[in-house]
Amino acid sequence: MILAGAEDDKKMPLLDHLVELRKRLLYSFAGLIIAFGICFFFAQHIFNFLAQPLATILLKEANRHFIYTDLTEVFFTQVKVAFFGAACLTFPIFASQIWIFVAPGLYKHERRAFLPFLVATPILFLTGAAVLYYVMLPVAWRFFLGFQQSGGPETMAIQLEAKVSDYISLVMKLIFAFGLCFQLPVLLTLLARVGIVNSEGLRKKRRYAVVGVFAVAAIVTPPDPFSMMSLALPIVVLYEISIWSAKLVEKKRAEREEALDAELKND
Repeated sequence: MILAGAEDDKKMPLLDHLVELRKRLLYSFAGLIIAFGICFFFAQHIFNFLAQPLATILLKEANRHFIYTDLTEVFFTQVKVAFFGAACLTFPIFASQIWIFVAPGLYKHERRAFLPFLVATPILFLTGAAVLYYVMLPVAWRFFLGFQQSGGPETMAIQLEAKVSDYISLVMKLIFAFGLCFQLPVLLTLLARVGIVNSEGLRKKRRYAVVGVFAVAAIVTPPDPFSMMSLALPIVVLYEISIWSAKLVEKKRAEREEALDAELKND
């Protein structure tokens, strides 16, 4: 890490690196602890929000409720919910502290190039989580609840009695899965910047990528066409955006190389 920017020759000693890194980590974890305390106070409200897609369906019937089978289950579920909320709230703090630590060691054009990725990452993650919450979950829960059956003289009833810990773990896993899937443009654009992939290669492998996207969507989502399409189509669109973004990266790289060649020729 360079104290006044990569353009200068003065460099920080290793000990100063470690002190600076420790300070950034302390700020980040202090923010996480404070956010955890706030989220724990509102943990029941956060749980109710995450449970709303299922509750909207079940509350139309009488005597439907969540259950817990361990005295400590609800408490630790609320701890889990609070940590989940705190992690979401403090991601900008962690990202900004990483940026403050790394940015002085980058050239100006590198800082300008990296900053959009820092901004796009949480936006795309929230977009993926919103698609899951508002589009996927209502359809998925209706699909799975369709396997219930009414009891009769010779048949046992099959009815969902969801455990609070199992439900919240499933929802959080799905949120992270969808949020990570929506990071595709960020990942491919970064790979394009370092030269591992290029827009032409992404374009030629489009058909294989589409097949792979639909295969992953079929595994991750409930086995119905609507759920699969709800995940697959946005990712295909994001793949196309990645091709355009990679092409833009290549164009800017070519412009820098042309400017450098022109400068060398003039010298």
